[in-house]
Parts: sequence; structure tokens; C-alpha cells
Amino acid sequence: MIPMVNLKAQYAEIKDEVERGLAETIENCSFILGPNVQAFEKEAASYLGVKHAIGVASGTDALHLALIAEGIGAGDEVITTAFTFIATAEAIKYVGAVPVFVDIDPKTFNISPEAIAKAITPKTKAVMPVHLFGQPADMTKIAALCEQHNLKLIEDCCQSFGATINGKQTGAIGHASGFSFFPSKNLGAFGDGGLVTTNSDETAAKIKQLRNHGSDVRYYHDVIGYNSRLDEMQAVILRAKLKRIDQYNEKRRHVGRLYSQLMADLPLTTPFEDGLGEHVYHQYTLLCDRRDEVLKALQDKQIGCAIYYPVPLHQQNVFKQECAGVSLPVTEAVAAKCFSLPICPYLEDDTIREIVAVIRGVLTA
Repeated sequence: MIPMVNLKAQYAEIKDEVERGLAETIENCSFILGPNVQAFEKEAASYLGVKHAIGVASGTDALHLALIAEGIGAGDEVITTAFTFIATAEAIKYVGAVPVFVDIDPKTFNISPEAIAKAITPKTKAVMPVHLFGQPADMTKIAALCEQHNLKLIEDCCQSFGATINGKQTGAIGHASGFSFFPSKNLGAFGDGGLVTTNSDETAAKIKQLRNHGSDVRYYHDVIGYNSRLDEMQAVILRAKLKRIDQYNEKRRHVGRLYSQLMADLPLTTPFEDGLGEHVYHQYTLLCDRRDEVLKALQDKQIGCAIYYPVPLHQQNVFKQECAGVSLPVTEAVAAKCFSLPICPYLEDDTIREIVAVIRGVLTA
């Protein structure tokens, strides 16, 4: 069996360091916002090139709290993509705002700056681009639009830890940004976890207050907050992996590029790198007219594969009513043909060739 992500191999590599850190945490009994969370926040901020990095309970919470801290609320419109995981839009709905879904670039699958420009109204208060599958969105154009129209720019970096654009890390460009540490992410915990980044002292202070029940001083509460703190034990794991993130991402790039080389002659569309930023291949996602045949052949050989995402958000039952009449032709066409192959730092070249051979067997038969 070939899994989508080989977390066992990764654990074997960091096992001693992680278990030593966990044992020390248990011995010290410092479980909530302890020394490892504080150290990880400093290390992550330094790596990402931001003034503040605040650990929270999940990537969804990171986006949610970032929106609140940036003043987005009831009735505000937030322009985003429908080709993403639902957490992007959930966070917008949590604050009472309205997600305005626009179309994507047909090559990168990232939100189209041109589509954003056309969707801006007097009610638009923010734009939330997603750096999908690890490729940075066109932040030069998007940031310029936000500045021109005085909009908040909140980056969804849940799939892009370590990706850069114009020499900056994703998460260091917007007013605030959210990262996810779901176990399968490029930088993943052993459970849920998230991070908000910002260069604003005011935003950082609000996030710290919101994540801890609206409290700056214990048992004194100034606002209604949330219980959304990064767990101390997850911080131990994340600190071990953060040291290796560039190595992990470089190996992912190797896997992605080898896949593309081996399938260059096949009737499918391999991932496109636009050259604007450095892709970190959270997913390796292709387009194929014969997707179902390919998926069945891979599944028959016990090779991991998945569709990210089969139903765009504007067509999901939960959004159907408010999105009635919304047409996103590029998004819909991509969702009908996309599928993803196994990718992680531990995928051997021979295994990649084995996977490609199965796909070739279907498409050249």
C-alpha cells in the first residue's frame, strides 16, 4: 500500500527528539501556553519573517480569530475562492460576514486577481486568498487591489507553510494570516493546531486575548473570547519539525517535479508553477478527462489518491441558497477533472515511477 502521506516515516526520523521533549513536558506539568508554545511562536515568527506568530487550536480558528481581530463582522463582504477546503468560508461565516466566491486562474487554481477586482463592492471589507496546494497566490496584484480599495488582506496559508513569493514567506504579506498544523500538512502536528501571523502589535494583542477566553489578565475578561490555545505537546512536535521544514519542502518539490517529468507525454495536465513564488507541493494535483478510470486503477493497486475538491463551495448544500445563480466556470471545470497523488518527503523515486506506470497503463491502453 502506498499512502498519500507517510507520517510513520517522518515520525521515525524525529522520534527521539519528540519523545524526549514530550517526556520533559509531562515531567514539568506545564501544559497550557507553556515554554514550548512560547519558543515555537518565536521560532515560527523568525522563520516566517513576521513580528508576531500566535499559536491557536486549529487552522480554522486561526482564520476565524484573524477576521475578528481585523474588524470583519456582520454584513461585511469577504472575497475568496470556492476552490478550497470549507474552513476558509466557515471562518467568514462565523463572524457574520458574507463570503463572495470568485473564479480561479485555470493554471494555478489560485484565486484570480481580475475576478477579485470585478467583485469589489461598497460592502467589501476584506480579501482572503488561499495559497492552494502550496503555490502562492499572485499577492503583488492582490495586495495592490487591497491597498487601492482600503481592504483588509487576510492570507489563508493553511497549505503553504514555507512557500515564498517575491522573497517573502506566505503569511508575511497580509494584515493577518492563518496557518494549519493538521497532521498531513507540510508542517504538521500530531493533532490539530494553528497559527496566526501579523506585523501589527494591535492585531497580535487581540488574537492573544481572543484565544484565551477574552482575557489578558487571569480571571479578568474584557471581551467574549474563545478557548483556542495551541497545545504544549503539539508545540514540542512542531518545534522538531520546524527545524526540518526547508528539507521537507525541498523533497516535496523533487517529488512533484519528477512526477511531472514522467507524465509530460500523457493526456493530462500536471501542476503549473507560475514562477511568481516557490511552490511547496502540499498536494500534487492534476487534471484528467479520464479521472475516474485513473482513480480506479490506482485504488485497485492500493495506491493513495484523492479529489481535492470534488464540489466547489458555491455548489455545496450549505451555500446553495445564498449562491443561487453564481457561476464559476473555471472552478467548476477544474473540480470535475482534478485528482491528487501521494506526495511527501519520503516518497522514493522508484515508488513514483510505480505510481506513474499505473496511470500510464490506463491512459495509453
